[in-house]
Amino acid sequence: MKNSKSILILSYALVVVMLVLYIVPLLFVFNVSFKSFTEYLLDPIGIVKNIQWNNYKEAWIDGNFSDYFSNSLLYTGVATVLTLIVSLFGAFPVARGYVKWSGLIYLFFLLSQFLPNPMVAQFKLMLALKQDLGFVGYDTKLGYILLKTSGTGIVFMMFTGYIKSISRELDEAAGMDGCGYNRYLFRIILPLMKPVIATGVILTAIGIWNDFVGPVMYLPSPTNYPITFGLKEFRGQYGNNWPMLACGIMIVSTPLIVLYTFIQKYIVDGALAGAVKA
Repeated sequence: MKNSKSILILSYALVVVMLVLYIVPLLFVFNVSFKSFTEYLLDPIGIVKNIQWNNYKEAWIDGNFSDYFSNSLLYTGVATVLTLIVSLFGAFPVARGYVKWSGLIYLFFLLSQFLPNPMVAQFKLMLALKQDLGFVGYDTKLGYILLKTSGTGIVFMMFTGYIKSISRELDEAAGMDGCGYNRYLFRIILPLMKPVIATGVILTAIGIWNDFVGPVMYLPSPTNYPITFGLKEFRGQYGNNWPMLACGIMIVSTPLIVLYTFIQKYIVDGALAGAVKA
């Protein structure tokens, strides 16, 4: 009994530590975002005294977030949907064993997660596509979307593990009723995968929305900049405008926080299901 109580206390202590590690930095940035530059210099970590509501409006304008926001929304939305579709079409036959060497295919995707980023090869491919096709490849929105869609490894493995938990009798029943392959995937299998789909959505969206290195390499034109590029506007030659930068960080992170709020109830179930069944 005494050991159980000690374990319970330790568990709560760990939860408190995790909350401090994740929430306190966010609250700190939120607090700084309402300070004037002078107040921040006088008291960087103190609670804001004179709230500057106009900071967010100024940061939105100075950071060109109105232009960059639509680009990030396009990249994240389209690439996330395409990633889910490609992962579904790849995971279903592998999970069911309908293709040869399905176990080796899954092992290949698993091992690929530990390989270094093929940045040089991707860069050369994007340049070649731009040179040969023109409308896709380096410095094109379509090329960047296709590039981000190619990173389906984790989502593919989660889908594979989750589909294994769905009864194969559904496949046989659908075949006997004359249900087509695509219709079966989207009308029957897909609705059963809501928890793991929610997990795949948030993981993919975070990776694309917060990406900064990728756009620097593949999207040099200002018209193609994502929202993360707006943060560069608050970096000066001799110092940074930290309150404006804090506003920019909150602006960039808010859409993902809202997305997570709506689908968070599926996140844990989907992640655990995919991990256990895989």
